[in-house]
Amino acid sequence: MRAIVTGQIGMDKKPYLKAVCDLAGQTGEQGGCALYNIGDMMYNEAKDVRPGRILDLPISRLNSLRRAAFKDVISSSEGQKNIIVNTHATFRWRHGLFSAFDFDQITAMKPDLFICLVDNIEVVHHRLHQDFDLDATLKDCMVWREEEILATEILSQAVPGSKFYIVSRGRHTPTTRTAFRLICRPGMKKVYPSFPMSHVVDMPDILKEIDDFRAQLAEHFITFDPGDVDEKLLLDRAVAKAQEGKVDEWLEVAPHTFGGSKVGGADARPIRVRVREVLDIAGDIDGQIYMRDFKLIDQSDMIVSLVPELPGAGGKDIPGLSSGVERELQHAWEHTKEVYVVWKPKKNPSPFITETATRIFRSVEEAMKYFEEKGMLGEKNLFGH
Repeated sequence: MRAIVTGQIGMDKKPYLKAVCDLAGQTGEQGGCALYNIGDMMYNEAKDVRPGRILDLPISRLNSLRRAAFKDVISSSEGQKNIIVNTHATFRWRHGLFSAFDFDQITAMKPDLFICLVDNIEVVHHRLHQDFDLDATLKDCMVWREEEILATEILSQAVPGSKFYIVSRGRHTPTTRTAFRLICRPGMKKVYPSFPMSHVVDMPDILKEIDDFRAQLAEHFITFDPGDVDEKLLLDRAVAKAQEGKVDEWLEVAPHTFGGSKVGGADARPIRVRVREVLDIAGDIDGQIYMRDFKLIDQSDMIVSLVPELPGAGGKDIPGLSSGVERELQHAWEHTKEVYVVWKPKKNPSPFITETATRIFRSVEEAMKYFEEKGMLGEKNLFGH
């Protein structure tokens, strides 16, 4: 497969995509997977430009450097089975907003896939200021991400036969495996795992049950896990601080890990974000969650939802069915996806669940056995995860 991978500035895509290609080598993928980093190729063409300053060049020269890099990719990748082109769809820099592609070269490359990588916005913001001399707010980063997703999707629509996916770098799911499978194992079933999130954060037993569920699905399917971008938790913390009258204080976020290293280095301090700045993007967080999760469902073949049993008032257990999970199930059903529900509560599900589900299971083990019997499971124990 020929994949073009985009993502806003601050995503640090190069080590992530190198890891994806390394996995192709570890699995003995025929022909491996070649990685072309357009930014590096542009710097190789412009020996006079200091690192980190290429976007400060006049747009006319930027366009010339980019076209030269893409020309080399088109030529050298001819006949290769699997390639990844690491680039951007847009830039929002001192020049303002401008595109980072030319339709004629994108078409000549004949890509099968367009993947837009996303990550938690406070992590992107931290990387951006760590690597560049630029003053950008969390709000700026939210806008850039939305623009990058939209532009990448439009690019895909302009290339007949290509497919578009949003993939998170992730804190939970090993998403290098997700990207590898999209490129090298495209026939695998694609699954959206659905589960309650915000109202179970203080329930460790339920969280473990959910994490085990997510891990089992990720082992055998291409999964698009909504929990891999969890900015709602950051917002909840900011709201709690604001209610205490502490809007000018800071929140600390654990450094994002990838491949054993942390953002800012192995001994990096926690990422710090101001409460007031998080509150400023409250609407963006909610709106993008709503948009992104539905898009993740749309790009999946099926949804598998875990409904745990939660402790209720008076010792009466209740179904852990959040409004978000209900909307996800309804959206999947209305868009003709296969809908599977693992219903753990003793109380039977309502007709709003039973009438819109392809099948209902009483345990994750029962669901996985069914998927295996139907020949839906993919590779097992891939890469030792």
